[in-house]
Amino acid sequence: MSKPVIALVGRPNVGKSTLFNRLTRTRDAIVADYPGLTRDRQYGTGRTGNHPYIVVDTGGLSGEQEGVDPLMAGQVRSAIEESDAILFLVDGRAGLIPADEAIANYIRQFNKPTYLLVNKAEGHSHQLISADFFQMGLGQPFVISSAHGDNVKETIDHILDEVVTEEEEEKAFDLDEHPGIRVAVVGRPNVGKSTLINRMIGEERVVAFDMPGTTRDSIFVPFERDGQAYTLIDTAGVRRRKNIKEKIEKFSIVKAIEAMESCNVVVLVIDGSEGITDQDLTLLGLALESGRGLVIAINKWDNLTEDQRNKIKHELEFKLHFVDYAKKHLISALHGSGVGDLFKTIRGVYQAVMKKVSTSDLNRVLEQAVLDHQPPLIGGRRVKLRYAHLGGSNPPRVIIHGTQVDKLPQAYTKYLMNVFRKAFKWQGTPVFIEYKVTVNPYENRKSSFSSRRGKSESQSENLAVKRRKKKNTQQKRRTN
Repeated sequence: MSKPVIALVGRPNVGKSTLFNRLTRTRDAIVADYPGLTRDRQYGTGRTGNHPYIVVDTGGLSGEQEGVDPLMAGQVRSAIEESDAILFLVDGRAGLIPADEAIANYIRQFNKPTYLLVNKAEGHSHQLISADFFQMGLGQPFVISSAHGDNVKETIDHILDEVVTEEEEEKAFDLDEHPGIRVAVVGRPNVGKSTLINRMIGEERVVAFDMPGTTRDSIFVPFERDGQAYTLIDTAGVRRRKNIKEKIEKFSIVKAIEAMESCNVVVLVIDGSEGITDQDLTLLGLALESGRGLVIAINKWDNLTEDQRNKIKHELEFKLHFVDYAKKHLISALHGSGVGDLFKTIRGVYQAVMKKVSTSDLNRVLEQAVLDHQPPLIGGRRVKLRYAHLGGSNPPRVIIHGTQVDKLPQAYTKYLMNVFRKAFKWQGTPVFIEYKVTVNPYENRKSSFSSRRGKSESQSENLAVKRRKKKNTQQKRRTN
């Protein structure tokens, strides 16, 4: 099902970013600021109960200039337009001010469900702090504290219950209905993504047809190549051949997030002539967050000079060192060079992310990893990794049980990731490791035993004292 999108709107310093971090359970955005797209806009994902959602943090609006339209142009306007609900935050301690009313009047023009959140309410009466805001005509205000979490979960639950209607829930799609390997092609506008998409589905031996989108404007396109079934997830919409001339695509992070979460393998397209930009790194961050298999395609390679090629190779080595498990392809979507190899890698990554590994094989590898490199001492005690089992695939998730495993440093976890990736050929995919602390079932019994032992020893000492006293008394009597 398409995740609802919630936009946080309001004046500066009303607590939007604090609420964003609480909803996404992060200290900053899951995806870094997007230059040009986001001086004031960040995206993250959250979940409450059975409702996952996407939350967008926008920049502060002064509301003091004549007409709010200039202020809403650009990023804040885009966030509101792509949202399913608007959370309008105001400062409860400051009370209602004209800037809030100006922003509220503009928000009404979008005809989107709007919820008024009176923030910074800690230590105040909810009735008193919200009294002034009823006159805004946005319904019952929700009084919260984004800093302390007061009433935040209850408010979001209420909002999502209204936004996620029964009709929308019925639109939930079963990914099993989309055959073969699901591939999401993502990239910045004008990097050649559309050309690559049409190249992938437009060969003579490929049969492709448009299928109505199931998540916003994303299109699911089944096709076949070399006997392998695929479903291409195109966030921009696959254009018919007569419309291929359109070069610029409207970019949406929301669509990219949904496409990635619906696929098996993400193909990130980068324009080789422009190098690796901050926008590319933002999309890469989204791909890592989704946990899906990853392939990186450097496009327009045939048009690059030798200096440009050396520069992009240098950037691949140093800017993308943290995704060294992902294979990089140098392609030309326009002429088709390298695209065939791209399919080969996609198939290999899919096989890796869906691979099933037995518990015995996992434990054999874990045992050897510990022998080769012992875990560190924590508080003078050695961390013990007792056993492991597979917790899921796409991405592979290894659950390790043991004592003090929750205190293992990140460096050792990364070591284990690399060991498992190499052993089971989990190439092109992140490997997640979760730790479960093993509880010693005899710990309480040991404590009880020690207590009984201490009591028994005390009783023995008392008996020995009595015996010594009795013996001394008898000796004195014989002497007299």
